[in-house]
Amino acid sequence: MEQIVELENLDLIRNLFGNFDENMKRIETVFGVSVVNRGGEVKLSGEEAAVAGAKQVLLSLAELAMKGEIITPQNVDYFISAIQEGDIAALSGLGSDCICITSKGKPIKPKTLGQKNYVEAIRGNTVTLGVGPAGTGKTYLAVAMAVTVLRAKQISRIVLTRPAVEAGEKLGFLPGDLQDKVDPYLRPLHDALFDLLGVETYRGYLEKGVIEIAPLAYMRGRTLDDSFILLDEAQNTTCEQMKMFLTRLGFRSKIVITGDITQIDLPAGKQSGLKQAMGILNGIEDIAVCRLTDRDVVRHSLVQKIIRAYDAAAETPTGGRKRKEYRLHRRKD
Repeated sequence: MEQIVELENLDLIRNLFGNFDENMKRIETVFGVSVVNRGGEVKLSGEEAAVAGAKQVLLSLAELAMKGEIITPQNVDYFISAIQEGDIAALSGLGSDCICITSKGKPIKPKTLGQKNYVEAIRGNTVTLGVGPAGTGKTYLAVAMAVTVLRAKQISRIVLTRPAVEAGEKLGFLPGDLQDKVDPYLRPLHDALFDLLGVETYRGYLEKGVIEIAPLAYMRGRTLDDSFILLDEAQNTTCEQMKMFLTRLGFRSKIVITGDITQIDLPAGKQSGLKQAMGILNGIEDIAVCRLTDRDVVRHSLVQKIIRAYDAAAETPTGGRKRKEYRLHRRKD
């Protein structure tokens, strides 16, 4: 069977095909079809069902490209898996929701359905828990939302915090002032803010107190009004710390809590406050629990494969023992 897809221009075709036609080669490999470009007409050849699936992927990617997105192999893999699982209708919404513009003029948009739902949850709820593996954009998208509401003057400050598990929350031995002490633990948040605001604007906000960096241990006793409060790496909070943090919420504020429950570094016998909160808070009005998966990973494609390999190993007796040995070795170091 053959199908012809007519595309608008050569720039669109180059975007869809990718470097050295790597995007189309992925489609050919997965569906077992042939994809040939002939002067703006893309011919798909193969079995009827395979051609139909490949055509859906191609048309969905073309729609995304026409919204100004650069098509990457990660986009292709994600669209293939989504269409194979029947999520084609929801894909049409991707690429149209611009959260904010970075200091270099780059638009920040959700790249997967999971990310889209996560952003919508932050917009629509006072408290949002974003839980998922590394590379799913939990922290970056939360920081982008914080910058957006700050620019819109819906809040007066951004408060960033994270448990310093490696130092047992005892930061006094580190040199420098409070900001210097927590910097090593908040580097991912710094990097996101540098990218979104630019270095000078970010430093100006720090000096004026518009952006505040506070270790979780220093949050007790405070009430945070008119603030966007982000707790990162929340899987390493204790149950007591999580309750303390949640009760800092003041009027006209939002809280976003991010974490990966597969990377808990708490001492043996300590329950993760994030895991407990996911159960306790689920179903409460104005609180959303968003679960991102390996399908939402937007880093190098190998990250997705690594996550799946570790998940598969953890489900077997041998894999489970290996995982425990790794964690013990890391603590010893």
